[in-house]
Amino acid sequence: QLQLVESGGGLVQPGGSLRLSCAASGFTLDYYAIGWFRQAPGKEREGVSCISSSGGSPNYADSVKGRFTISRDNAKNTVYLQMNSLKPEDTAVYYCAASGPRTYYTCSGDVCYDPSCYDYWGQGTQVTVSS
Repeated sequence: QLQLVESGGGLVQPGGSLRLSCAASGFTLDYYAIGWFRQAPGKEREGVSCISSSGGSPNYADSVKGRFTISRDNAKNTVYLQMNSLKPEDTAVYYCAASGPRTYYTCSGDVCYDPSCYDYWGQGTQVTVSS
């Protein structure tokens, strides 16, 4: 069974940090680009960051640039999202998603931020930033 599992969410005060993990089971992430998305209550799902299969070309939404860092450890079949200087507006359910080579190179949308460019999704992890 192909599965992505996020972990590392929780409650943190403004200015704090969290590191989210996205672990794959049933398949190897080596050939997949990975994206992180988030969805706050009453809002559409938005792309936060993405990284290519090789680990190069990380991309960040303007709202998180300079505060979030995406990385991957293919040996551990895991992708991370380090979140620093968290703000209340970062509160959301965070999802990771994997885009395989066929989808990645044929998707007509923005391969980083378009949810339709991804093949597999995790169940999400809640991040709450509040004092």
